Amino acid sequence: MTKHSTPRESREFEMSLAELRGDCVRMAPHWAVPAAEAPAPVSPSLIHGVVVPPASARLIDAMSDYGD
Repeated sequence: MTKHSTPRESREFEMSLAELRGDCVRMAPHWAVPAAEAPAPVSPSLIHGVVVPPASARLIDAMSDYGD
């Protein structure tokens, strides 16, 4: 049994880029994302107990070679 496409199905595949962009513009308001609140800064005096293994410290130190 073969499936025949309906005129609507074949029309969807013939949509132009301009029509697709128009559809996207009309749908954009439905996809709005609320702005996220920025986290409050943490005081440096509250940051303690961080331990960096020597191998990781060397890796980070070497990264300056790849910077500016």
